[in-house]
Amino acid sequence: MSTSLTPEVIEAIMRGEHGDPVAVLGPHALPEGEGAGLVIRAFRPGAATMTVVPLALGLRDQPMTRIHPEGVFEAVFPGRREAFPYRLRWRDGEGHESEAEDEYRFGSRLSDYDLYLMGEGRHYQEYEKLGAHLTEMDGVSGVSFGVWAPNARRVSVVGDFNGWDGRVHPMRLHPGNGIWEIFIPGLGVGTLYKFEVLPPEGPPVLKADPYAFAFELPPRTASIVTDLAYEWRDAAWMATRAEKHALDAPLAIYEVHLGSWRRKAGGEFLRYQELAQELAAYVKAMGYTHVELLPITEHPFYGSWGYQPIGLFAPTCRHGSPQDFMAFVDTLHQHGIGVILDWVPAHFPQDPHGLIYFDGTHLYEHADPRQREHPDWGTRIFNYGRNEVANFLLGSALFWLDTYHLDGLRVDAVASMLYLDYGRKPGEWIPNAHGGNENLEAIAFLKRFNEVVYQYHPDVMTIAEESTAWPMVSRPTYVGGLGFGFKWNMGWMHDLLIYMSKDSIHRKYYHNNLTFGLLYAWHENFILPLSHDEVVYGKGSLHRKMPGDDWQKFANLRVFYAFMYGHPGKKLLFMGGEFGQTNEWYHEASLDWHLLEMGPYHRGLQRLVQDLNTLYRNEPALHEVDFEPAGFQWIDCNDWEGSSISFLRRARDPENFLVFVCNFTPVVRDAYRIGVPRGGFYRELVNTDAEIYGGSNVGNGGGVAAVPLPQHGHRWSLELTLPPLAALILQPEGQG
Repeated sequence: MSTSLTPEVIEAIMRGEHGDPVAVLGPHALPEGEGAGLVIRAFRPGAATMTVVPLALGLRDQPMTRIHPEGVFEAVFPGRREAFPYRLRWRDGEGHESEAEDEYRFGSRLSDYDLYLMGEGRHYQEYEKLGAHLTEMDGVSGVSFGVWAPNARRVSVVGDFNGWDGRVHPMRLHPGNGIWEIFIPGLGVGTLYKFEVLPPEGPPVLKADPYAFAFELPPRTASIVTDLAYEWRDAAWMATRAEKHALDAPLAIYEVHLGSWRRKAGGEFLRYQELAQELAAYVKAMGYTHVELLPITEHPFYGSWGYQPIGLFAPTCRHGSPQDFMAFVDTLHQHGIGVILDWVPAHFPQDPHGLIYFDGTHLYEHADPRQREHPDWGTRIFNYGRNEVANFLLGSALFWLDTYHLDGLRVDAVASMLYLDYGRKPGEWIPNAHGGNENLEAIAFLKRFNEVVYQYHPDVMTIAEESTAWPMVSRPTYVGGLGFGFKWNMGWMHDLLIYMSKDSIHRKYYHNNLTFGLLYAWHENFILPLSHDEVVYGKGSLHRKMPGDDWQKFANLRVFYAFMYGHPGKKLLFMGGEFGQTNEWYHEASLDWHLLEMGPYHRGLQRLVQDLNTLYRNEPALHEVDFEPAGFQWIDCNDWEGSSISFLRRARDPENFLVFVCNFTPVVRDAYRIGVPRGGFYRELVNTDAEIYGGSNVGNGGGVAAVPLPQHGHRWSLELTLPPLAALILQPEGQG
């Protein structure tokens, strides 16, 4: 019997250029004009013979007719109209026999509602449908694959299982929104795969799965089928974390790059489980509330520190499997430590197996070069105005919160998203519809991001790294804000690092750098960051930024940190800063932990940070009222000549307060008088010049009594000895 297929269709199937293989391959009822019956067609390159092996009772094996010498076959079952389960058995030219399910006898896994939501850009769990998923269909186990490539002529799944031949497993197209899918029986965990995409013009290209849950170890680039099943043991943390993320809660963040925090003796990476045990114990002992991870989303170039991710749904395999990372988060939660992920929706790299030019068109990025690339970074910019792209990014954000129980997302490079002229010269950017430089599509995306995250996870945090004066970044969208929970205070960081880098004799000329931050401290919900960005690219470590000899460098760090913990705003310190890492951060090596055994200064600084964290967590005055003026009051901000300042921090109960006095010179100041709100004995909770911190042990013998001598607008005052390059934190007796 001659086939009903035209030679052109057969040739397209054989060459892997047919745009709708499901319309040809698998079971199909014959048109009425060709008589009642069911035709089954299959293609296996190089097959010499092929047989349909029915799994239904009463049907016999039926040899198929080869209708193309390259391996296109068909068999007709006269009188049948309904499809039935079957397998295919074939022999190649050398007589080797194989048998498998026919992937084209299975229907679609996507519902019309799924496809509708995807087209609308409102399928926030799209990662459960697209990508690669262990699936059972009609009682048969396998893997379902899905990908968005609306402009491709054909998309196939390729891997070791089909010889990386894109002709074997071309996918089904849903033409309304460009979703391609296929169910391949018999595949399982560990399968390596990619998508072979035939673009509108030119030869096919291999692409990693944008929704892959795991990848090969770079420089290899295949995606890996994996199972995300995990038995969590962090119920106690998850039930109470909302209160830990409230604006009046203490938030002390330890920023970590997992690849260089600590390494094995031979320089190898620690596994997630090893990191979990060591990091959880260390961070808990140091008194931090959270760790913030530099991006662990899979990235081909390790030197990007994760800021050029390819896998926005995959933790890097450099430290282990997805379940290993789940165990990492779980362990920290069980130690009472939250986990924040540095998340990168601002740009993506140009690696050819990634998102760039994904289906032969500018799919994820803008087509216009004036909107498409970050000139400073050599990366592509997401097209936030495209529903499917925005949905892809929103799905990634929710995925980490849903699947990995993360407690917050710090959004990188928000400023680069907000401004169309970011990093561009005049004439190199396109104004918005109103003639301005604001990226209206990115603004809408960021607002939607925050609304969606807080809708689904009201107990987590979103944090913006935003370096400009954009208003209301951390204000709700319903009052015109961007909707973030917190914003990094980059201005404070910049001003204080300039101030602290000056020799003490010159600091009086930069006194405004100390005090200026209090003019805008309540405009946003600020986090005070001393981040990784300040200790790389020749900037030197925090230790090296400090002037003077080694004693002065450490004394400067101690007074700096104490001032930071007294200043309104939550706290963040990059790893190594807590013990005075002397070398600039280098991602290819461990921190210099051996420094803790070299004299009193490093260990003393570490002890101070530990004590500051403990005090910060225990004293409501240091965290309850961070974002309102009622939580802070200057005692004296005008002693620029002496480079000294004093202030109060108050709890919600204004009678609960602490006194901070900071001396930013190496000169001991005797009989230094400051006003205080009430009488009594003021206990010295912290003296950063104490011997246990590596200081010279100048101080006030543990405290001082207030006397009824008015000063600085208060009826009472303290006469203090200010240690050199040091801070005092005092508390009225009977309050703590």
